[in-house]
Amino acid sequence: MDRALRNRLFSVLGLVVALLAGVAVYALATNLFPYHSVNDDEGVYLLQAAMLLEGQLFIYPGQLAEVVRPWFFVVADAPAEVGGVKMYGKYSPVAPAVFALSKLLTGDFNVVLGVLAAGSAALVYALTAEAFDRKTGVLAGLVLLGSPLFLVTSSTFLAYAPTTFFNLLFAFAYVRSRRSGENLALAWGALAGTAIGVAFFARSYTAVLFALPFIGHALVSLARTWGKDAFEPTLRNLLAVALPGLAFVVLTLAYNLVVTGDPLVFPYAAFAPRDGLGFGPHEILGYEENYTPTLAAETTVRLLVLFATEWTTAGLFGTAAFLVGFGVVLWRAVVPTGAVQARLSQFGGGRKRRGGRGSRTKTSLSKGGKKRRRTRQQSRRSPLSKAGRVTNRLSDRELRLVLAGLVPSVVLGNAYFWGTHNGLRNDLIELLGPFYHFDLLLPLSAFGAYGVLVTARTLARESRARFSASEVRGVLLLALVVTAPLAATAEMQVLSEPFEENGQRTANLATTYEPIVETEFDDALVYVPDPYGDWQQHPFQYLRNDPGFDGDVVYALDEGPDRDIETLDAVGDRTPYRFTYRGEWSGAVEPVTPALVPLEVLEGDRVEATSTLGTPAQASAATVRLETEEDYARYTVDDVGESVRVDWAITADSARVSNLPRAGGAAELAVPDGASEVDLVVTFVTESGATVTYRQEATVDSRGDEVRALWPPETRVCRLTTECGMDRTYVGPDGDYLSGVSVETDARAVNETA
Repeated sequence: MDRALRNRLFSVLGLVVALLAGVAVYALATNLFPYHSVNDDEGVYLLQAAMLLEGQLFIYPGQLAEVVRPWFFVVADAPAEVGGVKMYGKYSPVAPAVFALSKLLTGDFNVVLGVLAAGSAALVYALTAEAFDRKTGVLAGLVLLGSPLFLVTSSTFLAYAPTTFFNLLFAFAYVRSRRSGENLALAWGALAGTAIGVAFFARSYTAVLFALPFIGHALVSLARTWGKDAFEPTLRNLLAVALPGLAFVVLTLAYNLVVTGDPLVFPYAAFAPRDGLGFGPHEILGYEENYTPTLAAETTVRLLVLFATEWTTAGLFGTAAFLVGFGVVLWRAVVPTGAVQARLSQFGGGRKRRGGRGSRTKTSLSKGGKKRRRTRQQSRRSPLSKAGRVTNRLSDRELRLVLAGLVPSVVLGNAYFWGTHNGLRNDLIELLGPFYHFDLLLPLSAFGAYGVLVTARTLARESRARFSASEVRGVLLLALVVTAPLAATAEMQVLSEPFEENGQRTANLATTYEPIVETEFDDALVYVPDPYGDWQQHPFQYLRNDPGFDGDVVYALDEGPDRDIETLDAVGDRTPYRFTYRGEWSGAVEPVTPALVPLEVLEGDRVEATSTLGTPAQASAATVRLETEEDYARYTVDDVGESVRVDWAITADSARVSNLPRAGGAAELAVPDGASEVDLVVTFVTESGATVTYRQEATVDSRGDEVRALWPPETRVCRLTTECGMDRTYVGPDGDYLSGVSVETDARAVNETA
C-alpha cells in the first residue's frame, strides 16, 4: 500500500477510535452515572457551573445559610445588603466553565464529557504518532479506550479529565511548535502556553507535574544552543509558550484574590488550611493524619499496584506491554550507538533509523541521471533556511524520553500529596480508580501500544530466522490464539468490577431519588436529611439548589424545629415536603426505602390531631406518653384491639391527649414560645416483654395566641427502645415492618373565633 494512503488510513482509524471513546464515555455518563457517582465533589463542580451560567462567583443564601451550605463550599462574610453571608466553591472555576459551556450550547451537561474524552483520545493518538508512528498511535488510542480509569473518571463531573485534556493539548502543541516552520511554531507555541495555563488554573499542581518533563526539554534546548545562531529562534519559540502560560498563572492568582482575598491562598486552602501538599500533619473536616515519607511510599505502592492490576487495559497484560515499551525506549536511550544500537533499531519496525523521526534513506535521481541517497531529515530545509524551520527541533528519541519522564514526575509528585492517601482511606479510589494519577494514561497508552508492536515484531523476526514461511504463519497464529483470549478475559475482568460496583450504587441511588424524580415541583421547599452532617448535596448531590435559590424547588436540611420553622419563614409561600428514608445510609452500598411526604402548615388557635396506630403482632398492652420540651404526661390504654386511637391537641401554650385517662404527669403540658417539638409516644408490649414503640414528632411554632404545626409528624417505629434513628422511619404501608404495624394520622386547625 502506498505510504501516503496508509498514513491517511491510520489517521482515519485514529479519528474513529477517538469518536468511539467519546460515545462510550457519553453512554457511561448517562447510563452508569445518571445520578452521579458516590464522589459528591461532582455536585460542587455542577453547582459552580450553574453559578457561572448565572454570572456568579458567589452564592448569597441570606437567612438560609445554615441549611443550604453546599458540600465543599467556603463561607465568608458579605455586606448586609446581600444577606451578610456569601459562599464560594472549593475548586477552580475552569472545569465548571467547561461544563457550563456544554449546558449553554447543547442543553446537556453530559455532552462535554464525551467531547473531552474524544479530544483526549485524539490527542493521545496524535502524540503517540509523533513519537513513534501512526500505527502505534491508533493502537495507543485503543489502549486508552480500554482503560477502566479513562472510561470511569471521564464519565464523571470532576476536574481530572478536563485538566488532562488541556495537558494533552499543551503537549501536542509543544511538539508541533518544535517541528514546524517559525511562523507556525509561534502559533503552536502560543496554543501550548494557553493550554498549560488553563490546566494550571484548573489544577495547578497537576499541570506543573505534567509540564515538568517538557520544561526540562526546553531548558536543555536553550542550554545546547547557547552562543549559537540557533539560540535566538529557540528562545522565541519557547517564549511563545511561556508568556501565555504565565498570563494564566496571573489570572489564577487574580481569581484567588477575588474569592479568598489573598492571591496566594487558593480556595481549597481557604476551606481547609491544613489540606494540600507536603509531609507532616494534615487535616480536613476533622480527619487528621501525619503524612510521613514512609506513609507516602506505602500509599504510592498501593496505588500503583491497584493501577497496574485493576485500572489498566487488560490488567497485568496491559502493564506488561507498557513495561516492555517503556523499557525498550529507555534502553535505546542509554545504549551507545554501534552494532547493538543497530540491532535494537529493529525493535522499532525492522528498519535502520538514525537520529530523529523518520530518518530512513531515500533514493532519487539527480539531474544527471545518477542515483543519490538522502535521509528524510536531510531532505528538509535547514533549520536556518528561508523557510524559517525551528532550530534544535524535537527528535523522536527526545519526545519519547519526555513522555517517559511523565512517569516519575506524576508518580513522585503525587507521593508528595497527602490527598492520595485520603482518597484510599475514603474508598473513592477503589470505586473510581487512582484518579490523581490520571495523567499516567498518556505514557501508559503510548508505551503500551509500542510494547505490543515491539513484541509482535520481535516474535515475527525471530520466527523468520528459525522457521519456514508457513511455519512462521503457524507460530504467529498460535501466539494470537493463546494471547488474545487471555487478554480479552483480563480486559473483561478489569472492566466488570468497577462497572458492577458503580452500577450497584447507581441502582440504589435511583431507588432513593425515585419519589423526587416522579414529582413535578412548583415553588416547593423540600427538607432533606443530613446523615453526613450539616451539608447540602452531601450525600444527596443530585438534589442541588439553583444559585439564586429561586428555582421550582429549594432543598434545605431538616435540622430540627428551630431551623425548620426559620427555613419555612425564609422561603415565603413555598409548599413544604419532607424527603426521608427508612434504612441506614451506607453511601448507596445498601438500598434504603425513600419517601417524599407532602407537608401541610396548620395554623390557628388550636391544632387537633388523631393518630390511629396498628397493634403489632402478639402485643397485649399499650401505654401512651405525650412529651414537650418542658413536660410530659402518661395515659392508660384500657383495651388493645387491632389498633389504638389517640386524640391529641396543641395550642399556643399547651398540649394534651383528650380521649384517654391520664396515668401521670401534667394535665396539660406546657409548650414553649417559638419553635419546638411535641412528641406522641405509643408503646406496645408483647407477652414475652418485647416492645414496639411508635414515635411521632410534630414540629410546632407558638406565636402569641396562635400555633402552627407541620403535619404529618415524622414517625418512627422502634423495636426494644422508645427512640430510634432513620433506620426505623415509617415511610408508608409499603415499608418493611413487623406484622400489624400501621399508621394513620389526621389533623385540622381550629379557630375559636371562627
